[in-house]
Amino acid sequence: MRFGECGFDSQARELRRGNEAVPLSPKAYQFLEFLLANRPRALSKAEIHDHLWPRIFVSESSLSRLAAELRQALGDDARSPRFIRTVYGFGYAFSGEVVDAPERPAAKYRDAYACRVTCGSREIVLDRGENVIGRMPDARVWIDTTKVSRRHARIIVSGGRAVIEDLGSKNGTFLRGQRIAAPAELTDGDEICVGPVLMIFRAFRGATTTDSL
Repeated sequence: MRFGECGFDSQARELRRGNEAVPLSPKAYQFLEFLLANRPRALSKAEIHDHLWPRIFVSESSLSRLAAELRQALGDDARSPRFIRTVYGFGYAFSGEVVDAPERPAAKYRDAYACRVTCGSREIVLDRGENVIGRMPDARVWIDTTKVSRRHARIIVSGGRAVIEDLGSKNGTFLRGQRIAAPAELTDGDEICVGPVLMIFRAFRGATTTDSL
């Protein structure tokens, strides 16, 4: 989807502004996705809270901070909004004009940039776009221990690079021995610890596509 100078790709879980990828916290990403999915309907604060923080109490300021983070990422202005409209005393709505961008024709890739992680005796090939690491059954990198959150972290493979991001896990995600608080780019051979579980990231660059785009 495109709006203004921004592009939003739900499959790759990526927000772009102009030609640059814009980092968003996981909750801000969920908030934007929820607003876009329900546009132009105004969403109440209670409805947004139930979607973002189910069965968890958070202060009202948490939602205000997410709205401010989104506006900064989108280059929006609260006093004269193009995209994120505050419905005073009620909630928020997405008010910008959205155009569905056409999908690019499928190209036959031969591992131009192939990524995988090794975890014990397992080797897991990563898909383009989002790869969730966690305890939920359909996670791309499934880890069966209660010390790992259901959606613990994710690795996004896009544009010839891979980025790892913690998803608000309880026991943290560590890259090269340091706990990460923001998305971080991965390089071949990096050690990743998801809670107590160690894995190694591998990246390979090979041939380009067999079909022209």
